[in-house]
Amino acid sequence: MVLALVVLAAGGTAAVVLKQQDAAAVASEKLTQAWQIPAPAADDTLIGSWLTDKLLVRAGSRGGLRAYDLTDGKQVWRAAGAGSGAKRDTVPCAMSPTLSAEGIGTVAFGEDASTCTRLAGLDASTGKILWSMPLTSGKHPTAVTASTYVQGKVATIVSESFLGGVDVRTGSRVWGYKARGHYCNAYDWGADGVVLVDDYCLDRKTRFTLTAYDGRTGKVIWRKSESAHSDVTHILSGKPLVAAVHTARQDAVRVLGTTGTGRKLAVGDDELMPGNNTGADHSAQLHGNVLVTPALASGSPVIDGYDTTTGAKLWTLRSAALAVAASGADDKVHAVTTSGSPQLITIDPRTGRTTPVAGLSAGAGKWNFTSGTAYVTPDGGVLELNALGSNGGVRLYR
Repeated sequence: MVLALVVLAAGGTAAVVLKQQDAAAVASEKLTQAWQIPAPAADDTLIGSWLTDKLLVRAGSRGGLRAYDLTDGKQVWRAAGAGSGAKRDTVPCAMSPTLSAEGIGTVAFGEDASTCTRLAGLDASTGKILWSMPLTSGKHPTAVTASTYVQGKVATIVSESFLGGVDVRTGSRVWGYKARGHYCNAYDWGADGVVLVDDYCLDRKTRFTLTAYDGRTGKVIWRKSESAHSDVTHILSGKPLVAAVHTARQDAVRVLGTTGTGRKLAVGDDELMPGNNTGADHSAQLHGNVLVTPALASGSPVIDGYDTTTGAKLWTLRSAALAVAASGADDKVHAVTTSGSPQLITIDPRTGRTTPVAGLSAGAGKWNFTSGTAYVTPDGGVLELNALGSNGGVRLYR
């Protein structure tokens, strides 16, 4: 996204034999549908979600921000939005992928899902808004899209109008972005723990640069000069920093690490991208030095495994959707098969070999698993969150 320079003021690939896996074994254990929540509207879009030991917190473009009890699916709380009176902004437009250790997350609200006007810090257990701040001003009155992330005690805000970090508990300012010059255009992207800025400064000898900032402190991790603009299409990991970068010369997925000059991943014709075509998918995950990520291969969704040290593609798994394990669940790679009768499986991150865990009964309605819309709960259940209301609502298999 383009960054209008208003700041939040503040004090070589190894050769391998590629393995293509298809989950075929059948699990003996069966999980049945415990409860189901219908979609609030057919055109509802998933904005984000949190999973605690007791609650599912879901943000949607039509359903708002609501929390559900994992035991029975009943609504526990609903946030009315940020702001007050007639100026209250009620539609979630961005949500931090994770919570702080204290159970606090950040959500941006606006008049619709693509225009963010306020950022709020919320207690996930109660839905109480602890603080909020405007994302528009007299100088920059236009509401735009935004993204937000929580790292430790600092929440970052990444948008065209604001780029900086605040204390996740109070909303007080921690750091703010400062442009390299007086005549600059900048584009910014975020992930957990890091912010990338690509800029062009007319009044600097080095016109184009790409810079990585620490999300907690705002300090420069690395900066490198460029000959032209780079577009970061997707950040797959914050540490080590792995990003898909488009330039006039090439498209590449790189392990940028601590220097910005890292190795390319051997993605071939695969396109590494969110599995559900929304910003709500944060299912890409690191296990040791292996990046496991959703991708498209010849137009079909797959899961790929890459060695981030060598850049080699280790394996491709077809007919499966990558799941996210909740805090308290095991540290294995989980997925749900998407052909035939769905079942929960685990994936060996090094080999791509799959092991069946449990079959999932169809229950009421049609399942529609995609990467980024499935959780594995601490007790071994499977939570299905549809990215689009037209595909259904939320279901828990236990």
